[in-house]
Amino acid sequence: MGDSDTGAPPALDVLVIGSGVAGLSAAVRLASLGGARVGVLTKGVLEQSTTRWAQGGIAAVLPGDEDSTDRHLADTLQAGAGLCDESAVRVLVDEGPARVTELITLGASFDRLPSGALDRALEGGHSRARVLHAGGTATGAEVERALVEAVEQSAAAILEHWFALDLLVEHGRCRGVAALDPSGAVVPVSATHVVLASGGAGQLFAVTTNPDQATGDGVAMALRAGVLVTDVEFVQFHPTALHHPVMPRPLISEALRGHGALLRDRTGERFVDELQPRDVVSRAIAAELSQSGAEHVWLDCTGLADFATRFPTIHTELLRAGYDPSREWLPIAPAAHYVSGGVATDLNGATCLPGLWAAGEVACTGVHGANRLASNSLLEGMVFGARVVDAILAGVSGPTESGILARGRRTIPIEPLESLLPLLPIAPPGPMERAERADGLAAVERVEPPVPAGSDPGSIDPFEARKRLQQLMTSDAGIVRDAASLARATRAVRDLALGTAGRTDEPGALQPGDVAAAELRNLLDLATTLLATATAREESRGAHARSDFPETSDRFRLRIGIGG
Repeated sequence: MGDSDTGAPPALDVLVIGSGVAGLSAAVRLASLGGARVGVLTKGVLEQSTTRWAQGGIAAVLPGDEDSTDRHLADTLQAGAGLCDESAVRVLVDEGPARVTELITLGASFDRLPSGALDRALEGGHSRARVLHAGGTATGAEVERALVEAVEQSAAAILEHWFALDLLVEHGRCRGVAALDPSGAVVPVSATHVVLASGGAGQLFAVTTNPDQATGDGVAMALRAGVLVTDVEFVQFHPTALHHPVMPRPLISEALRGHGALLRDRTGERFVDELQPRDVVSRAIAAELSQSGAEHVWLDCTGLADFATRFPTIHTELLRAGYDPSREWLPIAPAAHYVSGGVATDLNGATCLPGLWAAGEVACTGVHGANRLASNSLLEGMVFGARVVDAILAGVSGPTESGILARGRRTIPIEPLESLLPLLPIAPPGPMERAERADGLAAVERVEPPVPAGSDPGSIDPFEARKRLQQLMTSDAGIVRDAASLARATRAVRDLALGTAGRTDEPGALQPGDVAAAELRNLLDLATTLLATATAREESRGAHARSDFPETSDRFRLRIGIGG
């Protein structure tokens, strides 16, 4: 299916990194509208992305619905805990219906009622049942199937089993990526425009719903190139993942609670409103587990009629795992699920580096704020992937034309992040020079951390180091954090980075085909950044909870960024 040839491919007009909903939507649109030479580069195969694991569906208000985009907007803003940008959310809810219609035109098949009308699910944080789904809870797989088929027919180059290592920057513009080809050789892939659509970073944590490939590659590449990254402290934990040894953890969709499934503690009592946003429910479960000492709570689905018909995918997975949801409660616990922040973009998906664009989970568009509303992620990828394409085809070449403004020493996106300026710039842990902002918050100017002298190259196996990283991030930077836990994690991450420096600090130090070391480098870079931003945010807001700062503070109604 893919282009498995080694050696550098011909120069492309647009190179898309990643094969999830955002990247494939962009590639299909480019090929159909512009006739551009498009390439899709993915470290697995096209079908192997986080999108295919998405269960819940796509939240959208279609013409004729007894709903409104204003309600969808209001629900999104409420879930985002004061950090959503309303202009970006307005784009999402207004343009989303057209993107859903296009997806149906491509062949995506959503569940329908006997009348033929599209069936809708109610999920946590939504005031109306507006979530489209396929196969009950197999929406991501259906979306991915439709887009993969379209891309296979239209993309000029499909580079499967290629691993993007770093952005190539020449004269202040992104010109492509350095990548490991299938043979393990480092090869330049040249392109006029690069679209980061490489997904999330659930593999930072020991318990996650994300596949093994979700190692934060796009955000890490952007960080190393000095591109502005924001909001990565807001990691959403899905409250209802099956407590089971298999990894990634099987996701028990939000839609079950929308249909009446109940959360129960070890005594069988309810302890939280099941339809609250995910951050609220996850924290309630974490508090219950901390108090009881148990490893999981229970999800009671025994009162749901026609479970196997409504949710066939989950039903099959549960039977395979040895559970009958019609007869017994399901053991569940939160699992790392979605990073609300990422590479900062404007409303067109432009970053602060000309020639570099971002869409999907890798991006911070301002839509999610401090906590993503359920089933907005697939919609965001479709909407902003399309906006990237439209801007490129309109001749926009970089951030200056897309609404990014240089202010002093920093380059700040003025939309969609405009309403939340000022932005607090900080640096990864290491030697820092501190400066006072006018409002009294400490701003940290970025300086390069020292290169360790005399470290033993490759002294820690990358697989072992990855496990250690996941365990310490789960224990010290998970659902609830504090200054002491974040400091412990920061020291431990630094030690891991020192121990693996010879294998992970530069692409040239990688052994041919050493994807494990490259992924570890990305995870370490992203962990360092997350810990720095989580330490700087001395409040609790959305998916970021600090036990030492349990209240939300107006002083932190701002974004915390690194790079730029």
